Formats: sequence, structure tokens, C-alpha cells
Amino acid sequence: MKPFQASLDDILFTLTHVAGANELPEFEAELTREIAGHFASFAEAEIAPLDEPGDQQGCRLEAGRVLMPDGFAELYHSYAEQGWQGLTAPEEFGGQGLDSTLLSVTSEIFTGANHSLQMITGLVPGAIRTILHFGSDDQKATHIPPLASGEMLATMCLTESGAGSDLSRIRCRAAQDGEGWRLDGEKIFISGGDQDMSERILHLVLARTSDDGIKGLSLFLCPCTRADGSRNAVSVTRIEEKMGLHASPTCQLAFDGAEAELIGQEGQGLAAMFTMMNHARADVALQGVAHAARATDIARSYAAERVQGRGPNGTPVTLDAHADVQRMLGRMDALALGGRALAHLAAVALERGDQPDLVEALTPIAKVYCTEAGMEAAELGIQILGGYGYLQEYRVEQTYRDARITAIYEGANGIHERALVSRFLPGRWGDALEAFLVAEAEASEDAGCTASVALWKQVRQDLLRQPDPAPAAHDFTALSAEVLLQCLWQRMLRAADAHPDPERIRHVAKTAVATGRARCEYHAAMVGLAG
Repeated sequence: MKPFQASLDDILFTLTHVAGANELPEFEAELTREIAGHFASFAEAEIAPLDEPGDQQGCRLEAGRVLMPDGFAELYHSYAEQGWQGLTAPEEFGGQGLDSTLLSVTSEIFTGANHSLQMITGLVPGAIRTILHFGSDDQKATHIPPLASGEMLATMCLTESGAGSDLSRIRCRAAQDGEGWRLDGEKIFISGGDQDMSERILHLVLARTSDDGIKGLSLFLCPCTRADGSRNAVSVTRIEEKMGLHASPTCQLAFDGAEAELIGQEGQGLAAMFTMMNHARADVALQGVAHAARATDIARSYAAERVQGRGPNGTPVTLDAHADVQRMLGRMDALALGGRALAHLAAVALERGDQPDLVEALTPIAKVYCTEAGMEAAELGIQILGGYGYLQEYRVEQTYRDARITAIYEGANGIHERALVSRFLPGRWGDALEAFLVAEAEASEDAGCTASVALWKQVRQDLLRQPDPAPAAHDFTALSAEVLLQCLWQRMLRAADAHPDPERIRHVAKTAVATGRARCEYHAAMVGLAG
């Protein structure tokens, strides 16, 4: 088994020199490197070793409470005591107030080391952001400090049986009870809905306050304990048996008159919840990148050591000397590097704050591309390892099992693709993306990049004339990702000397540029056929 090793040089390279974090006023490259190095050491030494036993043992439900795998509670306490949970929370609420791009570093490393545990802790920054944007001063003072300290973890309670992507079908109801509210109903697929690591849990619950479709939805803060310390009326009725993420409890929760408080305005719950969901979607993109990087590391290490077959001169060679294995390794490396650059581009644009329309367009593209990159890289890794890839020993099969959900949760990829062509493409979000691509093509001074952007613009105009662009949604999203990557590979080529291994960056980028242009042509043609 190949021990987990964080892709620290690649992460810092794309964040700083490709996505442009070094241009942010609050970004400090040396501080980021120092903090990233500390977290990478912690992840490699303490978080990663519990990944395999956690996968094998899983979670269990006993007497209505979820018990985590052995060692997870102790590990979480160490994680919280070191201050990682409040890394980007405001200092006034007990956090460290650091640049939010640091989450792009720690989140990817955490996922690569132990996706199951990252799933449970990773919702806290989004919950804090939601409370900061929509909560009252009292709600901020009450809930953010325990979230930042790690005393309390958060969940996001949207999905119900029959109400997944279509939130207008939500039936969970909220009724006023004096100055407060009470919740009744069930929620399913709630990550970390219960666990025995944190002292408390804060459920962010989308519930119905009227029957007016999505306009009748409001957002509520529902702590697992009441003010007097007794358990709130929230119970776990089951935990799901899943393909992967065995050490992450996916719960069905029953709310039976549970005490809650409204956050934001009544009837504006979806807008408030999307603050948390958008953070989660950016995080999921990085989960895909983490799995692509982990699969690449395992496969590259194995292929460099496994002697198999002979070279042109008849002497025995390792797997990585064979052309087909080189092809697969190159593709995996490009998926990890390119996906990370795309995710970091969106993260830096969000932190910069001056192009919200561009962020709206980049987020679904990054979510789709990066999650599919994680799955593709894991599958290629299994193929390179052959029979051993199919076994548990090298754990690339766990990488695939854990990565598979990323294309489904936080909005199935097909839904994001449809939103891109139906909502983002015609309006200001599409205009912002087009302006960005045109500017990048001009900066690259690369004829191929310019041609790819021109092709994208033409396809966009063709789709705008279609009465229903939905049949072309998948290929247009793939085309958009490939054209964005054409621009980002040019940035990598210009910045390659800033990486410790510039020749690798140049080789991967040049190959990806050539193959990416062919993919652009293919997806453009498929959009035409769909129309």
C-alpha cells in the first residue's frame, strides 16, 4: 500500500501561480506554505492512517446514536484543538480569520487523506458563512464560536424522500410556537446527521412555512440540544449502507416538534441555504481533485516498481515504460492538475469578490469537471494496477468507491449542466464567462487557444437560438471546461519555472493542450448534433 502523501507542491503552484491567489490583497504566500505544510504533516501522520480501518469498520447505530469507527473521536479532538476547524472563521468569533483560499489547500489534503472524516467536518465553513450573511447578532454570537472551536459540527438538511433536486416538493414543516419555531418531518441523506465526536450538532434545516412552492421555504437553525441541555426532538431512524464513504454516517433524521429558530427572512430559505450549498459545491470539486491526485500517486508509484514485459532491446522493464501505461498516467496527471487549476480559479475569483457573475458560471463547470476527473483517474488507476487494482490491498478501489458519490451529491452533475445552458448561458453569467475567455485568449497569444475560445463563442450563440438547449447541456459543459483548461494550461506553461519540477509541468501541459483541442472540436460537434 502506498501511504498518503499530500500533493503540496502542485497545490501551491496552481493556487499561487495559475489561479492568481498571489494577486489577492490578503494572500501571504509564505504563510500559506507554512500552514499548508503543517496540515499536510498532520494529515499524513494522523488523519490518513485511520482511512482504511474506518472504511472497513464503518459506522453503527446503537440505541439511537451513531458511533464512529475506532479512533475517529480522538482524531477529531486533535484536529479541533489545533484550530483547523476555525481556520477561516472571523477572529471576533474565536476563529483565526485567515484567507479563505486556505480552505482550498486544507480541504483537498483532508479529502485525499480521509474523505469520510472530511465530509463531516467540511460543512462548518459554509454554515459559518450562512450565519454571517443571514443570522442576527445573537445567532452569530451563539453559534459561530462553538463551530469555530470544534465544540459543534454542522449538517445541511435539505433532501427528503421524493424531494431531492426538486426542492419545491419538500414537506418538512415549521410552525411558530411563541417566539420560536417547531419542526416536524423527515430528512434523508444527511451527512454527519449524528456522530460521537463533537459535543453538539447544529442542523441547518430547510422547512416549509407555507404551501407557496419554493417561496414557502425557510431556513432554520436546529441545535441537537435545547437551552437546558436536554436532547432536542431530533432522532436518527437509520444510517445508510453505501458503496463508499463507510466511515461517514449518512443519516435519516426525524424531527418531531424539534425546537428551532428562523435564520434570515421567512420564505427566503432557499437563498440562505444556497450560501451553504455553493460552498459545499466548491468543496466537492476539490474532493474530485483529491481523488484524482491520490489515484495518480498510487498508480505512478506502482508502475515505476512493477517489472512487466520487455523493452525494445529485450531487457525487462517496469510498467511505466510501456506506451499505454504512459498514456494513462499522463491522462491522470492532467486530470488532477487541470481540475485543481479550475477549482482554484473559482476559489480565487470568489475570494476576490469583484466578479460574482464569473463565480456563478465557474462553480458548476468546476463541480462537474473535477468530480468526473476524480472518477476517471480512479478507474485508470485500477486499470494500471491490473488485478491488484481490483483488490483492496492497494486501495485504489476505495478511491473509486469514495469518489463516485461526488458526481451525485450537492446537485447531480446533469442538473448543473442543465442550469449552465438554461440559466447561466443566456444571461450575465454567460457574458462574464465569455469576457474572461476572450481576455485569456488575448493574454495567451496562442493561436490554438484563440481558436478554441472562438469556437466556444460560436457554439454559445448557436445554443442561444435553440428553443430548448437542454439536450446539449452535457457537451456544452464539457466544451466550456475544456476551453477554460486551454487557457489555464497556457498559464501553467508561462509559470512552469515556479514549480519544483518544471519539465513535468511543461510536458503535461503541452500534451493536454493538444488533446484538449481535439476534445473541444468533439464536444462542439456533439452540441451541434444535439441541436
